[in-house]
Amino acid sequence: MKRILITGSNGLLGQKLSDLFLAQSGVEWLATARGENRHPAGDTMPYQALDVADFEQTRSVLESFRPDAVIHTAAMTQVDDCETQRELCWTLNVEAVAHLAKLSSELGFHLVHVSTDFIFDGTKPMYTEEDPANPLSYYGESKWEGEKRVMEWASSYSILRTVLVYGRVADMSRSNIVLWAHGALKKGQTMRVVGDQFRTPTLAEDLAMGCWLAADQKAQGIFNIAGKDYMSVIELVRRVAAFYQLSDAVVQEVDSSTLNQPAKRPPITGLDISKAVRELGYAPHSFEEGLALMRLD
Repeated sequence: MKRILITGSNGLLGQKLSDLFLAQSGVEWLATARGENRHPAGDTMPYQALDVADFEQTRSVLESFRPDAVIHTAAMTQVDDCETQRELCWTLNVEAVAHLAKLSSELGFHLVHVSTDFIFDGTKPMYTEEDPANPLSYYGESKWEGEKRVMEWASSYSILRTVLVYGRVADMSRSNIVLWAHGALKKGQTMRVVGDQFRTPTLAEDLAMGCWLAADQKAQGIFNIAGKDYMSVIELVRRVAAFYQLSDAVVQEVDSSTLNQPAKRPPITGLDISKAVRELGYAPHSFEEGLALMRLD
């Protein structure tokens, strides 16, 4: 029986991983996150509070549980906050990752580390795993530095790069692009949406399955785990409107330079998933299939 530990289990991806493991047998698992468990299963699922920035606590939990694999989803992902709170960002996205990577080699577990398309500068569509990193933001830089720590210190690892994750769980700590779009469209609120950024949006359930496939197979190396549909952000919003039969007349196209965001975003960052499909058996849903699974009103 495999033993899997999840970090960041209160987040969207972490809760989807908990859903996945609750629904299958043959895995002994432990969900960990800061604070109380926010998953609806509550005390019926295995949970332990853990702050990955507390290195001694992290070591203690891992030495006690002795996992075969750790799926590391905990991170500071608010791009603009990372730009303005750099010390905290570095602690969570680099130092905590380095600590886990070293423990991976010391304790003998496979590390599945979730990274991002924001390590790229966004000058081409459909990045492959071999394309060189050139981050534009401090968030992207921190995630690239985290990747390098994994490659340097972990003896067995999967680095999974993903894009614009969307989905819904019962207790959301923050929104995502689809929830925001659906909510604003339903209220008929005027929406200023960029037309010059392109992505391959990723359903949280698909990313969770990609994490499990990498952990189960102890797949070595870097894999792109993203959606199969490539689109601009404004096309994404209009596809949400069309799927839920809502008017998109309130959607106004703007250039990203007008938003005055603290952190620069790469304009074009679709990820080529052919390696994950071929080597891991990864099979993501289409964007509209993902919207159907969300079951929004």
